[in-house]
Amino acid sequence: MTRLPIIGITTDYKEKENTYSKYPWFALRRHYSDCLHKFGCTPVILPITETLENVDFLDGLLISGGDFDIDPKYYGEKIKSDKIQTIQDRTNFEFKVLEKYFPYNKPILGICGGSQLLNVFFGGSLIQDIDSFIEHEQPNPRNETSHEIILSNMSKLKTFKDSSKIYVNSAHHQAINKIGKKLTIDAYASDNIIEAFHHNEHPLCMGVQWHPEFLITEFDKNIIKMFTDHAKNNI
Repeated sequence: MTRLPIIGITTDYKEKENTYSKYPWFALRRHYSDCLHKFGCTPVILPITETLENVDFLDGLLISGGDFDIDPKYYGEKIKSDKIQTIQDRTNFEFKVLEKYFPYNKPILGICGGSQLLNVFFGGSLIQDIDSFIEHEQPNPRNETSHEIILSNMSKLKTFKDSSKIYVNSAHHQAINKIGKKLTIDAYASDNIIEAFHHNEHPLCMGVQWHPEFLITEFDKNIIKMFTDHAKNNI
């Protein structure tokens, strides 16, 4: 019997908020695991740990979004906004995971904050607070689309374009500023915010700024399917 591909998902981390527990706890929206299960994969949550032995057992890696910001020191800047909320342990862990996992050439998908982390990992920088100069955040619920994205001429996502316009949801106060090394931009929003990119020398390492794990549109479903299909090819 062929086993299902195993996809590791990174988590959010809370230390001081007395909601679920007064002690440190991990958090992950169920959409992340459900979308992988829907496309025939076994999701495994990756808690922050000191050791990262045998990470190669994963057939794919999903860097999730969450309630966090990457410390600007990682891209050579100081904090410029009072909205910045760093989770140092999470960022350190995700950098270590990527350093070990990237050379295996197995699929990597960064979603929202996860895409920002990928960009910084590859030497890019971030806009620390979009709202300080542009209105980008959607007012309607996150399980609905809000704005259009435009695919670049070099986009790998053109295969999935089934209509003249593509709409996505939006839930982020930061965005990519300078694109990282060996990354190609796949999509922009109409306000020029970078919405998707891929690595030029990797079979599938990509970031998307919106949340395709909600599976709102066929375009979203195709992105998750592409990621999980690559994971299946590793078995």
